[in-house]
Amino acid sequence: MTPNSTLQSKLGGSHSTIIGGRHGKKFLKIISDHPDVKRIIPSVITVKGKSAPGGKIDVKLLRPDSRGNLRALLTHGTSSQEVRIVTNVGMEQEGEKIMQELNAMFME
Repeated sequence: MTPNSTLQSKLGGSHSTIIGGRHGKKFLKIISDHPDVKRIIPSVITVKGKSAPGGKIDVKLLRPDSRGNLRALLTHGTSSQEVRIVTNVGMEQEGEKIMQELNAMFME
């Protein structure tokens, strides 16, 4: 199994570009390794203002919706990208638990 095979099998949607290059993909790989994550759907990349390309890449997990699905916000310099995370759970409380587990994985 290749290192990105889990990510590739769970990646969906019409936007395939991930900001931050391999560092952005590393964040999504961590998310895809969670057993309750069913699908990862990147959205469009937005750019605010002009600046030199590059900068620090960061990920922020946003609160789950009523069905337990999450959103992540990837930022890289002045660019940002929202990523929808579809989970196997069906309730907001269970989505909150997944969010906490993913945040702990990012801290490692």
